[in-house]
Amino acid sequence: MRYRLLDHQFVLPSPGGAFYSVADPEPEPPRRLLRRLLVTEISHRLSLPALVEWAGAETENEALDLLYHLQTLGWVEGFAEPRPAPQGALEDLLPGLLEPLSSSRKALLADGQGFYVAATGFNHETAVELAAASADLASLYERHRGLLKRNMGLGTSAWALVDAAGNSQAGFWPLYIADQRFVLIIGGVPRLNQPAFTDLTWALSKRYAR
Repeated sequence: MRYRLLDHQFVLPSPGGAFYSVADPEPEPPRRLLRRLLVTEISHRLSLPALVEWAGAETENEALDLLYHLQTLGWVEGFAEPRPAPQGALEDLLPGLLEPLSSSRKALLADGQGFYVAATGFNHETAVELAAASADLASLYERHRGLLKRNMGLGTSAWALVDAAGNSQAGFWPLYIADQRFVLIIGGVPRLNQPAFTDLTWALSKRYAR
């Protein structure tokens, strides 16, 4: 297939692409490329040499195939102007990035040890207990990974408490940033298809994956 690269565009993962990039620690080629776009202070301008480097590809056509695949899935977005990464201390940024991700404006971010890093909408005691529960769920998933991922083919390690209609009332989404594992905990219906989710992964990647 022949491609025409729109090299005047500045590229970033879409919210869906950002989610894929951090949803699993396995370094698949699409995930590696998306992660490379989230570790700088400003969005990258698309060029063929840069694309080959981001993709870790052996040929230009291999890199273009990968970009086309991501574009088909809606995992990358192009912008006419560069976009800056979220600015400021991570601790100050997180509450504002978490709030739009929940229909009830209740969300928190926990670290891999089960301590909460930031929260919005939850009181302190609830945030502490939810963060601790996220570590228990991660341990549960690891014990049953063979069944859930290999036997059942489930491509997610997220957990949710749902109502009778199957709508999430509380959900736990692991986010893998370099060698760190965080858990995004959302009360109410999740709204992950928001620019704030891309900014959340961007802010975390800048801190932990550079």
